[in-house]
Amino acid sequence: MKFGFIIDNRKCIGCHACTVACKSEHDVAVGVNRTWVKQVEKGQFPNTRRVFSVMRCNHCTDAPCVNICPTQALFTREDGIVDFDSSRCIGCKSCIQACPYDALYIDPKTSTAAKCNYCAHRVDIGLEPACVNVCPEHAIISGDMDDFESEIAQLLSREQVTVRKSEKGTQPNVFYINGDEASLNPTATSVSDQYMWSSQSQGVGHYAKFAENKLAEGADIVQMAAQLSGRELNIAPEDPNKRSVEVIMQGKNKRVSDQPSKGLLWGKEVTAYVWTKAIASGAFLIPFLSWLYTGGINTHSLWVGCTVGIIFLTLTGLLLIKDLDQPTRFLYVLLRPHWNSWLVKGGYAITLFGAAMSLVLLSIALDSALLRHIGLYMGGFFGLITAVYTAFLFAQAKGRDFWQSPTLALHMLIHSLLAGGAVFSIATIVGLNPTGWSETLPFILSSGIIANLAVLALELGMPHPTADAQKVSKMITHGAYKNYFWLGSIAIGNLVPLALLIVAEGGVLRAVAGLLVLIGMYCTEHIWVEAPQRIPLA
Repeated sequence: MKFGFIIDNRKCIGCHACTVACKSEHDVAVGVNRTWVKQVEKGQFPNTRRVFSVMRCNHCTDAPCVNICPTQALFTREDGIVDFDSSRCIGCKSCIQACPYDALYIDPKTSTAAKCNYCAHRVDIGLEPACVNVCPEHAIISGDMDDFESEIAQLLSREQVTVRKSEKGTQPNVFYINGDEASLNPTATSVSDQYMWSSQSQGVGHYAKFAENKLAEGADIVQMAAQLSGRELNIAPEDPNKRSVEVIMQGKNKRVSDQPSKGLLWGKEVTAYVWTKAIASGAFLIPFLSWLYTGGINTHSLWVGCTVGIIFLTLTGLLLIKDLDQPTRFLYVLLRPHWNSWLVKGGYAITLFGAAMSLVLLSIALDSALLRHIGLYMGGFFGLITAVYTAFLFAQAKGRDFWQSPTLALHMLIHSLLAGGAVFSIATIVGLNPTGWSETLPFILSSGIIANLAVLALELGMPHPTADAQKVSKMITHGAYKNYFWLGSIAIGNLVPLALLIVAEGGVLRAVAGLLVLIGMYCTEHIWVEAPQRIPLA
């Protein structure tokens, strides 16, 4: 048994009855949708037409949202329906990043993830989904695709169908008859400020409470949304459709109706936690690698590394919890784990890494060589995982092509080692000199900077496998993030520190170089977290 949908675009009239029925059946909040109708205008005047496409969860056979969910709040039923249990959801928003079809959202009523669940409660008692029942043209067909006598199976056997983003390998189970690339491909039409719902770009779903508060204060939510999303509204009051007419006259595809944008779901908290995590792991890994290489290291350096590591690891945990929409459930990651999710593996790695550094500090207090060796080896292993696990978590977010880069783990490892070198360079001017190997710090930082520049060149310069990843790369180097990248990341974070390290003979300039490296790292993480989320998924 395997349930799926067929959307017959030969029949769809764009009446939005399916959207309304879905909202009514599930009490879906204003501003978010489980099912919606995207509309695109095509052609050149006077030969134009409007394409309607019903959008929703694709109930994928290999669902990335299920794989990334850390608490098994999302799961695949035996009949193929991808369902969810909101009582387990921690509001981490990983599933939204993982879905290539923009089908999930954070319910502003419950602060948990939600999506189309095929009206599983109706299917269980022999009824069809609400959207199927209400469609006046029978343009939505549901049923068991493994039942050869069902209507959906017969249509699949004789009609040519298409799916959205087949290249993602998710094996989606929503099929379109006469599916149009202009509508099914989210980047075939540009996102503008002049289609239905577009003015809500920062005020729905995850941002609903923010919008409500601003409206209560008397703010102009439309202009505010445009400013927050980096766009300006230039709509002449006397002719609001002028741009639409111009687009049709020129024969360009134009998006005229779509679901509201969810905004940036992973923002400053995620950027900061990636940065603090790099500092925490690097502060320990630098003395650990020195110990492996030389066979010995003074307790003073270990104390500095572990103390800084624990402080920044604690900050990392607090930032992770702050980013959750259900922060009181943060322990579900450890107590109700889904081991396929790298969020779970990372959560356990962070916990055990903190325990290892505490063990090293205890060994210093007790002067125990055995405890120190156990703590060092344990810390080295889990510190390495802590440094790079986010790369694997981002790779599970299949909705964001740029995060699928095979060099992302190397990127994060180098940042960790750079951060560790920077920490000890700064420590030298506050009386925490890592005796015995302080002279190797300029070499560590210089080598790290050169390696970092090489990885950045590789990540941005290599041919990208998808158009979306290529757009993000261009956005970083020549678009909205170019100042952050060239000035913050490259100049301040790499070139100036490298020059200081070449000419520096005293500890002060080395400390300044270390501080600039940390600033540049933050700029880079900000770009790598935010820029891929600017690409529309639906």
